[in-house]
Amino acid sequence: MLACAAALASLGALAQEGAMAGQGTTQQVVVTGSVRERVAAEVPYAIGVVGREELRAAGPMINLSEALARVPGLIVNNRNNYAQDLQVSSRGFGARATFGVRGLRLYSDGIPATMPDGQGQVSHFDLAGASRIEVLRGPFSVLYGNSSGGVIAAFSSPVRERQGEVALDVGSDGLRQLRGSVEAPLGGGFDLRLSGSTMEYDGFRPQMEAKRHTFNARLGWQGESDRVVVQAGYFSQPALDPLGLTRDQFQANPYQTTPEALQFNTRKEAEQTQLGTSWQHRFGEGALRESQVAAYAGRRSVTQWQSIPVATQTPPRHGGGVVDFDRDYHGVDARLRWAWDDVDLLTGVALETQADDRRGYENFIGTGPTQQLGVTGAQRRDERNRATTRDAYAQADWRLMPALTASAGVRSGRVKMRTRDAYLSNGDDSGELSFDYTNPVLGLRWQALPSLQLHASTARGFESPTLTELAYRPDGSPGFNAGLQPQTSRQYEIGAKWRTGPWSLDAALFRADTKNELGVATNSGGRASYQNVGRTRREGLELSTTWQPQGAWRTQLGLTYLDASYRDGFLTCGAPPCTTPTVPVAAGNRIAGTQRTSAFGEIAWRDAGLGEWALEARALGRTAVNDINSEFAPGFVVTNLRWIKSWPLAGGRKVELLARVDNLADKVYAGSVIVNDGNRRFYETAAPRSFLLGVRVYGGL
Repeated sequence: MLACAAALASLGALAQEGAMAGQGTTQQVVVTGSVRERVAAEVPYAIGVVGREELRAAGPMINLSEALARVPGLIVNNRNNYAQDLQVSSRGFGARATFGVRGLRLYSDGIPATMPDGQGQVSHFDLAGASRIEVLRGPFSVLYGNSSGGVIAAFSSPVRERQGEVALDVGSDGLRQLRGSVEAPLGGGFDLRLSGSTMEYDGFRPQMEAKRHTFNARLGWQGESDRVVVQAGYFSQPALDPLGLTRDQFQANPYQTTPEALQFNTRKEAEQTQLGTSWQHRFGEGALRESQVAAYAGRRSVTQWQSIPVATQTPPRHGGGVVDFDRDYHGVDARLRWAWDDVDLLTGVALETQADDRRGYENFIGTGPTQQLGVTGAQRRDERNRATTRDAYAQADWRLMPALTASAGVRSGRVKMRTRDAYLSNGDDSGELSFDYTNPVLGLRWQALPSLQLHASTARGFESPTLTELAYRPDGSPGFNAGLQPQTSRQYEIGAKWRTGPWSLDAALFRADTKNELGVATNSGGRASYQNVGRTRREGLELSTTWQPQGAWRTQLGLTYLDASYRDGFLTCGAPPCTTPTVPVAAGNRIAGTQRTSAFGEIAWRDAGLGEWALEARALGRTAVNDINSEFAPGFVVTNLRWIKSWPLAGGRKVELLARVDNLADKVYAGSVIVNDGNRRFYETAAPRSFLLGVRVYGGL
């Protein structure tokens, strides 16, 4: 479905669970990108589904990177740094992000985790409570509006019976996690789920310690024609920040921490609360089939102590070495679904708002021998940032012939961003910009054979600069970066989906031509400014196949080839400190943060008495760390081994054990990069060989 209302309303009622690992079914039902619930093999676009059992077997269910490596076209790198979010990109969109997630739309039970300005985070996703995660790539993602180069949507499990779960995870590098959940029908059509977790992690480099605490509640009511869901969530995560390493540091000792991280005690504290509700009503006879209304509100607070040197903060225009903001966000989405003999139609409107109270402070107190570093000092910044989007959308599926279906949609809206500067002693950085967009998409699906579907689609996409990218002008003068323009893209995809016997295969060829690509202009003293750098092209191939010749065996393979490059040359930042773009980036250079090849493979064997054993392999080609392509993080291949088994207990309960050995060969490699880092600390070391043991007791209460 098109927006958060549709996803919220799907909780617990309509959508079936994604295919479970080891069960052999290909009838995965999806809602992302569709007018209504559809079998994944029947939608005219590339979409991946990671089911509940795959999530449970992939690790402690803390990070999306555990399970999403199996989705072709999607890169989810674990920075092994809880002070920063995961590094996520879809077909090269989002690769430029140095923190947070950009270029993709993120949803957790229908509530957007991407803000109206286009920046998002996934750290609060409740993976342990998820029934599945849907990953939409390609043209149909533009129906989600601003910054929709792809869509990642997590859905929680419906409440069916009275049951609970208690789980303990322990692993290498001081990982320990305790979580629990309880759910039950309450009578009178009501049902309730409560869940919570607490996690601690020591890390394999100095300055890596982290904690995480979560709590989620969901109350539902089902009537004869209505479904109402209310959900609330809380997330808290204090974490130290080891920062990245330069190439020389990484080659000398990849498990060290740069001295600046220890000197300034770099760290981040994040806290988030949110509340959402949805109401779905089903009509009787007639063309109008159902209505949905969803609303949500939340607050996210972040304080981050950075390693910016004291001398760098001396100029009056600098915002300090401590970032501190409180963000209030809310939204509403309303839609109607209509159906005739050969046509399904969805129409809706949406409003999203974020309001940031953003402050900056020096990261030191005093001078000379008594000077303290890594603390909150004098204030250097005080702003009110606001972003809003207003959208209207429509999507239709029209059955032209028994074997041919057309899908078309459009989303049109406006994004408005505004800054009001209340700290005027260093100049007035106030400003305001608004952008209008209309994103159309057209697709065709042809059932060429009972087992073979062919599909093609094209669309126009839109991505605005974020509030962070608009904050500073390249010339260093006060004011909003008002000359920055949004990037627009034209996307194309052709693909095939084949299902026969033990085989399933999905393949897609894609291309996206972008104008006014957003890139770095200057980077100095912890402050980056941005520019439009001209045209880019992202094109490639995705292939995903599974083979289950008999009940005990299962194999899966995913391959991606991506050529993401600049088609126009431009000037960018050189060696720090850089205040003027002087270094040429040649046309044909690879877009920073992208790699040409990636792959995931798995072979699993399940036995009723011995449990499931599986060998996994993940490969990633070398990654460009900056736009000038002066350095690349080497490619790598890592293998993992897992075992999972459950035993029945009294009272209908079960105990499940999960054992994993990740990075079997103890390979040393950079698992992610900080693109275009001004200090050239590009490399983020991946975890060495690590062990995990999870014990889970679940069942009826």
